[in-house]
Amino acid sequence: MKKQERANLVRRRLGELYPAPPIPLDHQDEFTLLVAVLLSAQCTDKKVNEVTPELFEVAGTPEKMLSLGEQGILRIIRPIGLSNSKSKNLYRLANRLVEEHGCIVPRTFDELEALAGVGHKTASVVMAQAFGEPAFPVDTHIHRLAQRWGLSSGKSVVETEAGLKKLFPKESWNELHLQIIYYGREHCTARGCDGTKCGICRELYPNRKTPVVWRKA
Repeated sequence: MKKQERANLVRRRLGELYPAPPIPLDHQDEFTLLVAVLLSAQCTDKKVNEVTPELFEVAGTPEKMLSLGEQGILRIIRPIGLSNSKSKNLYRLANRLVEEHGCIVPRTFDELEALAGVGHKTASVVMAQAFGEPAFPVDTHIHRLAQRWGLSSGKSVVETEAGLKKLFPKESWNELHLQIIYYGREHCTARGCDGTKCGICRELYPNRKTPVVWRKA
């Protein structure tokens, strides 16, 4: 099976399993989504969703986040990994939104990535899920599965993103990256599948016997 054929099969199977994948991070608007995605770095979505209700109740806008202050933010998000640096970044991010963007989350990659704590992946999630712009955020699950499915060499997250964008039509990117994440969590997990066990891996490579050693992001 050629690479494009594998990609087409993956898209069909994921569409059958997850016809309307929800955004896994709880949020109310562009700003709260941006905050939740920033907090999710090296942390589970489940833990983020446990913490953000209190945070959004008192600091659900850039102005309120700024008023809460760095220590106030830290007090609420302390259960989340890297809470010290994240509280600093959220305070600086809120300050910049207030002073430079009129409290509005910007709608371009360059402006988003200029905000404290916002890298390309975070910006991609916001562009895709808040603004509907085609993007293909690559997290650990996507990086792992792209290698197991023979869609990427896994040399880097940047290469994985570029490769997937070439294989899948642009109109599918925003939905597909969520579908892959859900499949990676539920079926093709880091320890539960080695490239030979889950349904899609077996269908793509029915004769594969050797586990796939994937390159971590």
